[in-house]
Amino acid sequence: MGLCTSKLPHMGRSLKPQEKDILKSPLIIFVVGGPGCGKGTQCKNMAIKYGFSHVGLGQLLRQEAQKSTQQGRQIRDIMRKGLLVPTGFILDMVSDNMLSRPQSRGFLIDGFPRELMQAKEFERIVGRAPDMVIMFDCSMETMVQRTLLQSQVEQRVDNSELAIHKRLETHYTLCQPVLTFYQQKNLLRNILAEEAPENIFAKCCLVIDSLQ
Repeated sequence: MGLCTSKLPHMGRSLKPQEKDILKSPLIIFVVGGPGCGKGTQCKNMAIKYGFSHVGLGQLLRQEAQKSTQQGRQIRDIMRKGLLVPTGFILDMVSDNMLSRPQSRGFLIDGFPRELMQAKEFERIVGRAPDMVIMFDCSMETMVQRTLLQSQVEQRVDNSELAIHKRLETHYTLCQPVLTFYQQKNLLRNILAEEAPENIFAKCCLVIDSLQ
């Protein structure tokens, strides 16, 4: 199923009441989609336009993977295989990043949740659901091409063609229950991400403006 066994935590730490209070008022928007769908680029643009904080899960994981620690080596190995880092570690990383910016009026959490347990655990730990979930809809062919092109520009431990296909397989297997979960809560907004970046950005702005 694309999950892994490791010594990294599988359950996130519980937040203190005062920490939950910090995260009650800002807008929280999850941005999901497969590797290469363009969500990172659009999140950067949205963060600038709306003054939100961009929490890039992939970037945070790659930073951890570059560390010469046992934890860094574990994460690097998991990512090279195209598997998912355990939910507890992901949730701790996301919540710590949000709490480090208590004055933020909104958070764009890019690449989260990657599977249903992460979605449910976020609500348990933080005490609330996101305000919206934006799904970038993109064909597998487009995502493979974009990700391979990106790997020529950036040195990424997780971007061999084999790892890309594994990540896409994992994404499609685990993503549907997440989408169904948020569709039932009426929080899901689908954006076709095959068009020019400026057209995709205009669509993103429309859905965010609907929250204002």
